[in-house]
Amino acid sequence: MATRKNSNDDPLAPLTLAVGQEDLLLDRAVQQVVAAARAADADTDVRDLMPDQLQPGTLAELTSPSLFAERKVVVVRNAQDLSADTIKDVKAYLEAPAEEITLVLLHAGGVKGKGLLDAARKAGAREVACPKTTKPAERLSFVRSEFRALGRSATPEAGQALVDSIGSDLRELASAVAQLCADVEGTIDEAVVGRYYTGRAEASSFTVADRAVEGRAAEALEALRWSLSTGVAPVLITSALAQGVRAIGKLSSARGGRPADLARELGMPPWKIDRVRQQMRGWTPDGVALALRAVAEADAGVKGGGDDPEYALEKAVVTVARAARHR
Repeated sequence: MATRKNSNDDPLAPLTLAVGQEDLLLDRAVQQVVAAARAADADTDVRDLMPDQLQPGTLAELTSPSLFAERKVVVVRNAQDLSADTIKDVKAYLEAPAEEITLVLLHAGGVKGKGLLDAARKAGAREVACPKTTKPAERLSFVRSEFRALGRSATPEAGQALVDSIGSDLRELASAVAQLCADVEGTIDEAVVGRYYTGRAEASSFTVADRAVEGRAAEALEALRWSLSTGVAPVLITSALAQGVRAIGKLSSARGGRPADLARELGMPPWKIDRVRQQMRGWTPDGVALALRAVAEADAGVKGGGDDPEYALEKAVVTVARAARHR
């Protein structure tokens, strides 16, 4: 049987290979193929299978010619877990894909099942990267792309506030962006995010740190207690405090210049340069040193070096806030 021409940007290519471990992105890769197939044929048959549902011979049955030549999408999740015999079936199918059928393989991308991964790539699969987001900068980039995809504008501060408030779950971040875009007109800024996610924003470890380095001890303690009561891990709070104090130390010792130049020099986004400049008023080198020692002691305390992690955090927050006004 003739193999159809495969295009890397065509969702109806014979084979789509979604590689990674980010569930939201994997699901979106599937949804894109299904939507394209149903746009071409509203009666498209979709089969979504786990490895234990794809036994030797099953793929041949699903992809056998239909009397009515119906369009079909066959989705195989966790393809790295397929049995050896089923992998042989898939590899054989890749040599001669059926007309009107789109096969979607979801693969974690590791060493397990690498033979199938290599075979799919060799067959000219349309590949979609679905990597797990592990860094705050990656989540911030994701939020920005979500706003762009919806044709909306959001300030850098709004994107950061949303990441700080929601956390690392991409589904929740995507849902929050969609809600803001549906409910708010015009540019979405930090104040809007704050109004929508006040409870979560107050529970953010970064809110505790921001209030502390600004010298607002009472507000920092209030945010700290709220964070702990809502389940924020103490180690995240000491990490945020350390980042906040280090940022002030780095910027205070840097040469003057435009935010863009300083951003490159210090490895911070330009908008953060502006924020830290506002926060560093009143700080001195001695104050930075004092605050870093306090945060290090608190970090040791919350990691088992003390009897009362909450007290260790409160002490650190107060010390950092006082250091912010050290003269």
